[in-house]
Amino acid sequence: MELSNRMTPLLFKDAFWGRDFISREGYDTLIDRLKDGRQICKDVQELIKMRAQAEEQYGKELVLIAHKARGLKEIGTLRASFDQLKAHIENIGNFHIHLSNVLEEEVKRIEIFQEKQKAQRKKFESIMEKLMKTKSSWYKKTMESKKNSKQRCQEATEAENLAAKMAATSSTPKIIEKAYQKVKHCKQTAAESESLYLGNIVHLENVRQDWIGTHQSTCEVFQQLESDRISFLRCVLWDHCNHFSMQCVKDDEIYEDVRKGLEKCEISTDNNLFVQTKSTSSSPPEPVMFRNYSVLLEESQGSPSNLSTLGRASVSESLSIIHRVGSNSSLTDGNPYSESTRNSSGSLNCSNTSGFQQTSSRASVALNDSYRVAYEYMAQNTDELTLLRGEVVQLMEQGDDGWWTVERDGEVGLVPGNYLAQI
Repeated sequence: MELSNRMTPLLFKDAFWGRDFISREGYDTLIDRLKDGRQICKDVQELIKMRAQAEEQYGKELVLIAHKARGLKEIGTLRASFDQLKAHIENIGNFHIHLSNVLEEEVKRIEIFQEKQKAQRKKFESIMEKLMKTKSSWYKKTMESKKNSKQRCQEATEAENLAAKMAATSSTPKIIEKAYQKVKHCKQTAAESESLYLGNIVHLENVRQDWIGTHQSTCEVFQQLESDRISFLRCVLWDHCNHFSMQCVKDDEIYEDVRKGLEKCEISTDNNLFVQTKSTSSSPPEPVMFRNYSVLLEESQGSPSNLSTLGRASVSESLSIIHRVGSNSSLTDGNPYSESTRNSSGSLNCSNTSGFQQTSSRASVALNDSYRVAYEYMAQNTDELTLLRGEVVQLMEQGDDGWWTVERDGEVGLVPGNYLAQI
């Protein structure tokens, strides 16, 4: 039964008649329905309009956020992902602004649709209002003629009965003739009123037939207007949902693109890039060497030019002597350097802070012995050799200036002797 009701459409023209001849109940019910339809159109229009404003504001906020989010201090793959996210946020904002424009177009479509429906509705409302006024007017005239005809017929009947009664009594012929003259006049008046009443009935019936046809046509038009309105609003709401579904899909695609970019974000890559672009030095600064300037100046007094040659040789000699002392006493505390002095014969002596006794700077060193690198050293000149802590080298030659010639894996070069510890 429910399926049958859904498949068979009910018609307005079969369901909205008045209960009596001049009743407006059915027509007014249809008019109220159309008014409700106009109101729901306005409600949908207002909803979309407010949503368009919200979308525009939201889109502009997203664009502003994308512009304000700087992130310029970041580097590498994370910077690329962050820039990609900002760009996509701006794109999403522009999409929402575009969606706002689309919704504004929908608002205009609803306005145009309402105006079109209003024109059709007003046309038939005007025809129906005019026809119902005519029907009501003729109905009133007909009811008045009916009342008048009834009254005249009653008067004629009463006059005829009175004349017959008078004729049966001993009334004079003159009185009886006068009574029959009245009967004749009353019958004539009754006939005229009856003819008028009949004419009004015929005309009213013509008006009624015209009204019935117009009412049926109006019901069909109103039903078509309602069908068009429901179909239109359904499509508008459907498109509205589709717009936001598409926007959600676009948003998800954009964020998926950002997620794919984040998958390429490598911690080691970014750290390596930072080291490669911002590196300051690959080794710690050189230690601060002790220089006994009183002795060095005494040795250089014979030749003032020697003051400029007190560089690597004197420092290296100090390093060599400090290393030999440190290997016996101070390597355990991680500092191979100790206070040093030079005796009256020109030999450089060292003493540590722990109170060890001084030792000679000419401790014996066996050639071709193996030494382990105690401290990392980066070559400063082409004749020097870079050392990494823990490497093992072979001593080739011990220089008097504190620089030793060593061999490592076929490479030969100068290194500070105090950076080596005998194995």
